[in-house]
Amino acid sequence: MASAKQQENMLLTEHFTWPPISLIDDIINATNEVLYRCTDSFETGLLSADPALLGFADRYAAESRVSEKDEDGNDSFPEARLEIEEGVLKLETLMENAVDKNFDRFEIWTLRNVLCLPRGEEELGRWVRLGHYENLQTPPKDSKLTPESVHTLRREFIETQKLNAALVAEKKRNDAIIANLRAWLQPNPTTKLEPRNSTSPAKPSNNGTDASAPFAFLTHTPAAQSLGIQPLPQTSSTTAAPDSRTPLTTHTTFTTSQLPYLRQLLASLQPYLATTALPTSTASTTSAGEMTRERKVYVESQSKRILERRGVDTKDGVEGVWDGRRVGAEEVRGLEGLVQSMSRGRDKAEDAGAGAEQGEAMDTS
Repeated sequence: MASAKQQENMLLTEHFTWPPISLIDDIINATNEVLYRCTDSFETGLLSADPALLGFADRYAAESRVSEKDEDGNDSFPEARLEIEEGVLKLETLMENAVDKNFDRFEIWTLRNVLCLPRGEEELGRWVRLGHYENLQTPPKDSKLTPESVHTLRREFIETQKLNAALVAEKKRNDAIIANLRAWLQPNPTTKLEPRNSTSPAKPSNNGTDASAPFAFLTHTPAAQSLGIQPLPQTSSTTAAPDSRTPLTTHTTFTTSQLPYLRQLLASLQPYLATTALPTSTASTTSAGEMTRERKVYVESQSKRILERRGVDTKDGVEGVWDGRRVGAEEVRGLEGLVQSMSRGRDKAEDAGAGAEQGEAMDTS
């Protein structure tokens, strides 16, 4: 169990929100800092002064010593700097001892007479109630709280605080996004938007451009107002009443509510799509021919790439391979001419045979 002095210190620390001894330490530290600045300034002033004015010239004369000369011909006293540093160090030590002695007395007197509870009453700290303890309900003695349950509650409280901070940050981000979206829909009051046609976006009627609200034509043009869409109210705050409804919100809600009926209608029409022929048009025929041509070009390009990987030269075209070597264009054209000649001869022979058969038939008749 804590002693009466420890209870008093804990009570004062909780009341001041800082330990009483920390105030005394801060005062002593500030005094020492001023002391060190004073000794540094004092040493700097002595080192910058002429040693002869500090009595070193008289000391040399009394001791019958001759001072040295520097490069400029002035008297030089090498031991002057060392003696100044030693003297300043002794002065600093003397002042530190004086500060420690006097401020120790100050610390004892303050803790006994100022930063303390009134004397003469035993264990007064046990009966003092601070302001933040008012209306605090203490748990009954038969409480089922255990150290484990208290630790669990503390962890839940910490996690709740983290969740609250995350939700507050998310709310701020959402408010910023909503403010930006509203700015896109709310043009400058001094800017008048022209009606938007199908080929050009809405433009201000004046020479300036309202680039801060690129989607203002959705709610602020006569065409939008003819559809029943009213412009958003010009409010400075980004938050609106929870139950406030705008025409755009109403239209969106109605459209969303009709989606289940549209899905049901589409499901009822799917069985008829398999038995119903779709009408053909010239556009569809042209599209099919274009797809066929693109497919042919793709097949030829892929075939050419495969032949190039296998070492076949495709610079003059790809007409085929004969006996492991590439057949040139001239050879292919010669073979085509030979085949055509043979085809013409076969056609002539067939024509001659047909004529003979026809003559025999005429004679028989």
